[in-house]
Amino acid sequence: MMVLVHGGGWSAGDKAEMNPIKDLLRQDFPNLSIVNINYRLADENNSPYPMQMDDITTIINHLKDNKTHYTISETLGFIGTSAGGHLSLLWSYAFDVHEKVGMVCSIVGPTNLTDPAYLNNTNPDLQQLLDLFGVNPTTAFLEKVSPYHQVAATSPPTILFYGGQDPLIPTTQGIYMRDKLQSMGVTHEFTLYPNAGHGWVGLELLDTWLKLKGFINNHL
Repeated sequence: MMVLVHGGGWSAGDKAEMNPIKDLLRQDFPNLSIVNINYRLADENNSPYPMQMDDITTIINHLKDNKTHYTISETLGFIGTSAGGHLSLLWSYAFDVHEKVGMVCSIVGPTNLTDPAYLNNTNPDLQQLLDLFGVNPTTAFLEKVSPYHQVAATSPPTILFYGGQDPLIPTTQGIYMRDKLQSMGVTHEFTLYPNAGHGWVGLELLDTWLKLKGFINNHL
């Protein structure tokens, strides 16, 4: 069963944005159950955490309780883009108490909110998104909401894709996550497209799908 988690800076977006990935999955994995989800969007009064983690947990528990009705397995995969990549990694690393996640994919997802590139940024649009987690949050809280600080040796196989020219996601978000996975001994793959931004098309997109398809075949 593959769970798709859309992006939108935790405060916008809709599951319809994941339809291209859903269509590719249906084409190449006809026997795979696909769950394309929405979650409550954050605003100045509602932090993404723990609200959006709770929403994913509610959905997963509902599916688990009704697995015979839906004819699905309990083994989960996650594919998330941007904020959805962050949510996918964080849920897989810190909230998968029954260890049902077989693999997780982050496409341009934030991984570490304690990264100096974030803490010292001068981008007002980016800062507005980070402020959703609270103005002047504690380091301990930022670590709690960062997949980089929640990953463990028992975390599921992880595949990461990032763009070298992304205005919202510094390359360190992907590179340091890769290094942490490596040091923990977690099965992983990492691709950085040097000239890509916050998403890509053409040959790079084809490359992403071929690598992701192989990863799903191997781990789900």
